[in-house]
Amino acid sequence: QYNNATVDGRLVSMPWFTDSGLLYYRKDLLDKYQQPVPQTWEDMTATAKKVQKAERDAGNATMWGYVFQGRAYEGLTCNALEWISSQPDGGLVNPRGDIVVNSQASRVALTLAKSWVGDISPPGVLNYTEEEGRGVFQSGNALFMRNWPYVWALVQSKDSAIKDKVGVAPLPSGGANGTHASTLGGWGLAVSRYSRNPKLAAELVAYLTSAQQQKQRALAGAYNPVIESLYTDPELLAAMPYYPQLHSILSNGVMRPAAITANGYPRVSNAFFDRVHSVLAGDIPVDQALVELERELTRIKRRNW
Repeated sequence: QYNNATVDGRLVSMPWFTDSGLLYYRKDLLDKYQQPVPQTWEDMTATAKKVQKAERDAGNATMWGYVFQGRAYEGLTCNALEWISSQPDGGLVNPRGDIVVNSQASRVALTLAKSWVGDISPPGVLNYTEEEGRGVFQSGNALFMRNWPYVWALVQSKDSAIKDKVGVAPLPSGGANGTHASTLGGWGLAVSRYSRNPKLAAELVAYLTSAQQQKQRALAGAYNPVIESLYTDPELLAAMPYYPQLHSILSNGVMRPAAITANGYPRVSNAFFDRVHSVLAGDIPVDQALVELERELTRIKRRNW
């Protein structure tokens, strides 16, 4: 995040907290049906089908296997980038600025994701953001969920139907030769050059990004600190037992191609999530979507991104 906050060698904002996609799972249900935490998307799909069927047969007609962010918005860019990047040689735009999305990795990833809708994921997932998915999961009606770390504090709250029944793991890899890919996010604080009180504002930024405040926000709201030493803090480890895994996930996360595409990134992301959503909805075949996406990204790139 410090690299993202640096322009021409000058730090222009202070990292406040960081984010990455995680796999939340019902550890009680995996134990009940003697299923391991899935390591690949294929494993996740098979386990979701098995447990979903068993729970429905047992009387929970509203149980689903997997919920994620499927609405046509930036959240779907994050999800789909994880699916594709988890496959061998998968990606959207590489660090050199090459458009690499029209690939076998993308075909495999999107074909599998499309198969989830209406099977292990509710049809309504096509309109889910983070909170719709969390609502289904936290009410006890989903086995797996992709979401951000902030959700931990909510599913562990006193009024949660699944308190103490949830585990967190890296998102699955794309097959045996794939990787655990997690899209990175995060927030930073800066002082406007037009501020009437720049010194006071800078002092506030320094306070809010201090180790003490980052620890407090982590405990109160599961906001991930950007200070590395806090990931070994005993109090934080007790509250967030997944922190050792999270540190590794953050260290190997997937960056959205915002740096290389610069001002063109909003158009790149919009083109990406639009085509992915069309695939998930069954409006266009995967191959057609990838050809159209490659063509549109090429047009955007010609404008110097």
